[in-house]
Amino acid sequence: MELPKFKYSPNAYSIDVFENEEDICSICNEERNIRYTGSFYSIDEPNYICPWCIADGSAAKMYDGEFNDYCGIEGVSPKPKDPKLKISKEFLLEITKKTPSYKSWQQERWMTHCNEPCAFIGYADTETIEPLLEELKDDIENNRYGADFIKSNLSKDGSLVGYLFQCLHCNQHRLHVDYY
Repeated sequence: MELPKFKYSPNAYSIDVFENEEDICSICNEERNIRYTGSFYSIDEPNYICPWCIADGSAAKMYDGEFNDYCGIEGVSPKPKDPKLKISKEFLLEITKKTPSYKSWQQERWMTHCNEPCAFIGYADTETIEPLLEELKDDIENNRYGADFIKSNLSKDGSLVGYLFQCLHCNQHRLHVDYY
């Protein structure tokens, strides 16, 4: 059976949030061989979530949970009726309820562009961002860690980690940086 694809996380199976493990999915009760190991925010914690139950929203529905924090999506206000919201609720629900998260030091943050969430491409280091520096200039310069520090210390798995996103409309890259 072909694995489901995720619009906003096209590389979900290569970013270390799934592992090969045979068991019964807690949601669909099917025997599966790939288990989700990333963030899932709910009161009750399922033992096993398969990617099919993420993609169709059944895991989030059954456990009243989220894979990504609604307020962690760039441009979303914690105020439920904020008139400044420029991203459709449909897109926001796709990120929170049907898109696997990624691993981060602190709270995940989902970048946006062209009034829609971007696709999470993967973890980024200085070598990854080097050809994209001009494109990522605003994200690097308007960051609390300092542009020079980011350009020389960014890693995929160290204490200063880069998270690379790309707009689904214009292909603009975006960068979120997290430090512990």
